[in-house]
Amino acid sequence: MSEERPKSLEEAVSVRGLPVDFHQRSEMQEVLRRSIEASRRGLQRLKVPREEGLMQAHPGMHYHFKPEIFLQLRGRTSFRTPREEVLVKAGELCILPAGVPHGETVENDGSGAFRNLVIGFYSKTLSLHFAHEVAPGKPDIQAIEFFDTPNLDVFTTITTHIAAAYHGRTPARTHIINGLLTGLLGMLLNLVETGSGTLNKDIAKVFQAKWLVREQLGNPRLNVRNLAEKLHCSADYLSHLFHKQTGEKLIHYIQRIRIDGARLALESSQLYISEIAFASGFQDPAYFTRVFKKMTGESPQGYRDRMEAERSQREDQPKTIYHDHVDWTHGRPVNPPPAD
Repeated sequence: MSEERPKSLEEAVSVRGLPVDFHQRSEMQEVLRRSIEASRRGLQRLKVPREEGLMQAHPGMHYHFKPEIFLQLRGRTSFRTPREEVLVKAGELCILPAGVPHGETVENDGSGAFRNLVIGFYSKTLSLHFAHEVAPGKPDIQAIEFFDTPNLDVFTTITTHIAAAYHGRTPARTHIINGLLTGLLGMLLNLVETGSGTLNKDIAKVFQAKWLVREQLGNPRLNVRNLAEKLHCSADYLSHLFHKQTGEKLIHYIQRIRIDGARLALESSQLYISEIAFASGFQDPAYFTRVFKKMTGESPQGYRDRMEAERSQREDQPKTIYHDHVDWTHGRPVNPPPAD
């Protein structure tokens, strides 16, 4: 159960509040390098569940607003979705598309005890964590690190394109997948080698609270008291510590991260606003609308309409800009100069 996660996460955090040491970050780099080389040579085996039943509630399953990436190092992972089961073996890479409900079970095999590297995408933040088996069939975090990623949409867009190409039947499918996957893994490696994150500088309790908010975003029972219980402290203490460390109230942080997820869903899906509200952890769509308007200055529908209008406006822009005129044709001047 998810209630057990904070304990294992707390064990992963050192006394300095840094969950990943030098050797573990070096291992992350080495895993990414091996996958880059395999992808460059067209040898990286890929698995992608189908995008069906998006953002629907199913017993024993959960979903995220952004995709996830799993690099299987040892053992096997079985992903259950509403329509299929995908088995990921050692040496394979799995992309779980955004919004796909899933449950997972892990097991050892001839390659050794289960272990994988998981890449998650959050609000302007990217996480990498090693997972191991903590109970029969149940994975959990062994070591985790977050990286500030202002251009997170680039990572998620490439990941989504790879997933779409996997189920496509175009002649260039293999080239698209290998090229995009090599580039994506290279960007991840560069981030691990050069990046740093403010999340990693937080003291342990604050670090854990931020991680739990992102991990349980759609949980309607997620609140300050619930977080405090999982982190074995009082709600008043956690609120005071969080505000002192970050300058932001914890309740505001929870709402802000939820609204960030809702904005993404409004921009990238055609889900009803009530569905987005429930997926963002709000039990009352009307309350969701009030919070959304308070934090963004516009209603969810108004935000969606504005995003669609801006996309339409960009499509109506000129194709080419010259020093003395603009051109709306497809790459050919309206009045080409006469031939010599």
